[in-house]
Amino acid sequence: MNRAPLLAITIAAISVAGAIGCSKPTLNPPTAGERAIQNIAAAKVAINAASDEWNKAIAAKDLDRCIAFYENDAVLFAPNAPAAVGKEAIRAAWKQLLSGPKVQITFPSTEIDVARSADLAVQRGAFQAAFTDGKGRTTTENGRFVIVWQKQPDGAWKVMADTNADMAAAKQPDQR
Repeated sequence: MNRAPLLAITIAAISVAGAIGCSKPTLNPPTAGERAIQNIAAAKVAINAASDEWNKAIAAKDLDRCIAFYENDAVLFAPNAPAAVGKEAIRAAWKQLLSGPKVQITFPSTEIDVARSADLAVQRGAFQAAFTDGKGRTTTENGRFVIVWQKQPDGAWKVMADTNADMAAAKQPDQR
């Protein structure tokens, strides 16, 4: 009796069993919902990091860095001012804002809501701005802001709309 075919089948079976037993189990790829959650979490991290960098640019009075956070066709709505549409108009608004002898502005994020598509986000929170004039008098403004961020094709996040409201103005009685 020729045992060669039986031996070959036995060796093949042992090899397959060994390979199966030693292989790592295959992990299931994340579901669409799990990917969305991961993308949303990553977007929040990126926007918080951009906000931190923006706050640093403001503290340094670095106009170019402040403006770099905006899309080319973004809009800025500031209290008691016309809408600034486009980077050049936004640059003029920020230039005026940062031109004082001593300006401190902070806008820590309170909440970031990211679209399920993870390409659009709304950031909201409170801001504080302190302006010291040439005579040493300091004026402080407290308010709320809403910033709409859009993910760019290169993965960076840019501001497409920026609006804020001074809380003192909001507390004024109705003048009707």
